[in-house]
Amino acid sequence: MKRKKRIINLVLIAGLSLGLIIFAPPPAFAMHIMEGFLPAGWAIFWWVVFLPFFSLGLRSITQISQQNPELKVLLALSGAFAFVLSALKIPSVTGSSSHPTGTGLGSVLFGPLTMSVLGSLVLLFQALLLAHGGLTTLGANAFSMAVVGPFIAYGTYRLIMQVSGAQKFAIFIAAALANLLTYMVTSLQLALAFPAATGGIMASFLKFAGIFAVTQIPLAISEGLLTVLVWNWLMSYSREELAVLNLVKGGS
Repeated sequence: MKRKKRIINLVLIAGLSLGLIIFAPPPAFAMHIMEGFLPAGWAIFWWVVFLPFFSLGLRSITQISQQNPELKVLLALSGAFAFVLSALKIPSVTGSSSHPTGTGLGSVLFGPLTMSVLGSLVLLFQALLLAHGGLTTLGANAFSMAVVGPFIAYGTYRLIMQVSGAQKFAIFIAAALANLLTYMVTSLQLALAFPAATGGIMASFLKFAGIFAVTQIPLAISEGLLTVLVWNWLMSYSREELAVLNLVKGGS
């Protein structure tokens, strides 16, 4: 039975990867800050802020792999889910694009520190293979999508579970807010680097956030629904792994 479940999980990962190849649109100006766009000082600053989270995340993944090796496939699935969703770019306004982030699922499963590694690897591959983001700006992009988003998702999930115990609702809200807060932080990063001549950082932030909000709000809702669908799939085929993570709960 365990072998069958692992095979099913591997098939899902392969399917997600195939979906990336088939459905990923051509490169576009995206939410991830492109190579060379940030001033050097800000690029270095965000690397310095991000790296401690990455280091702690590596330790978290090592502990999970050593203590529960049966969870490695689920770890890979979390990374593949984020990889595929965040690569599906939808044109936004003023030449930018919006997309899901896919970090909510892994954050609920393994915690935010694990996603700091998986999310940053996703961004690295996208920068190298899809011209989506950049290497000098990887610290800034990883901080918004692989640090802030996962911490928001995890905190939201835990809070809703403590208050109501409605697990599927908690997962939906966690995934949607992780998406939205990623864009909010990116808007702040751009505003700090490029304050408006009139109105300063706040005016610049409102401008960048407004650009993304048109398409990102419906995308966040869609990502929340999709994450719940994947969660239902995991409850059917990976229930033992979820039990190891103490995530088999009552409620809906």
